[in-house]
Amino acid sequence: MGQIPNIISVLVKPVSSDCNLRCDYCFYSSKAAELYPETRVHRMSLKVLRELIAQSMALSAEVSFCWQGGEPTLIGLDFYRKAVEYQRLFKVPGQIVHNSLQTNGTLIDERWAKFLANHDFLVGVSLDGPPEMHDYYRKDRFGNPSYGAVMRGIEWLKRFNVKFNILVLLNNRNVRRPRELYRFLTGQGFRYLQFIPCVERDPKTGGLAEYSITPEEYGRFLCEVFDEWTAPGVPEVYVRDFDDILISYVTGESPSCVFSRQCGKYIVVEFNGDVYVCDFFVEPRWFLGNLTDQPLEEILMSRRLAEFRTMKSKLAENCGDCRWLQYCNAGCLKHSIQLGLDRSYFCQAYKMFFQHSHQKFLRLKNLVEKKFMRNTTTKKIFT
Repeated sequence: MGQIPNIISVLVKPVSSDCNLRCDYCFYSSKAAELYPETRVHRMSLKVLRELIAQSMALSAEVSFCWQGGEPTLIGLDFYRKAVEYQRLFKVPGQIVHNSLQTNGTLIDERWAKFLANHDFLVGVSLDGPPEMHDYYRKDRFGNPSYGAVMRGIEWLKRFNVKFNILVLLNNRNVRRPRELYRFLTGQGFRYLQFIPCVERDPKTGGLAEYSITPEEYGRFLCEVFDEWTAPGVPEVYVRDFDDILISYVTGESPSCVFSRQCGKYIVVEFNGDVYVCDFFVEPRWFLGNLTDQPLEEILMSRRLAEFRTMKSKLAENCGDCRWLQYCNAGCLKHSIQLGLDRSYFCQAYKMFFQHSHQKFLRLKNLVEKKFMRNTTTKKIFT
């Protein structure tokens, strides 16, 4: 049987995969049609929302809600007002509640920005680089580019001092221009960045889709961006993978699931209350139950979730005595099991990167231990 984690982290899909964009590479775009073909529009009811928040907050002193899609702003601002109201209702003294919103940014306006600022939401905005990189795959349903609308949304976030980071999907259009991409993002004043490698199968051929990147491309990208990141001596920008890896050098454990020893740090809740192990594994094999039919506590204790949490350690057995295993921990299961592989598709990329970065990480580790880590709990070491 499984166990209840110390921190409850819930990735919520209030609109399932519904979205106002038609990004070519989106792995989630067909989920609603596959899982819920009887429903054309997918919106979480207030009944499900209340159950989700009440049950989650009853299980831990610290709870994190990450609202995603699809495009989660499609459900409207009143839904999130209600979510905050329910959180206040069920919160107990001393309890910590986090909210984050992952959005394409195109629908963010003054009302949204005010709300997000007032309620301390952390916002992730998808932006793949300058217009020629971003707009190649990220168009609306009419084929129009989305860059301008995204940047307008970002300006609203800036105006109201909303905390936000930029999520970049690395595809075959931007991965080959690492320094240009990094300098564009930092030149825009963005100081919190996340790079996600794109690897998807083409459903027609069974091979990798054209927008996927190769291990060599990803390894080279990581090395060149790492050099940009460390160029000032002490990094001035938060790059999630680099910061998380540095934390693993210092503490022996990464805060992110990608580089952790086991998966299962969060669960996914679909619009109707269905619970899954991970947003990359929203499929019948990894369905855990529905929180309106079964208590969330029981779902989190299920054998299936416990099984999922052991999969990374079993996969890591294929890595033998690789010196870098302690840092990559076999990577994300999406890049191995989901592709039918017995180790990460990006294994060579990680080897290339750690061979390139190891000595600098050791120097940064020493700096952290001397100056920052004695009594700190922050995950953002330098920024």
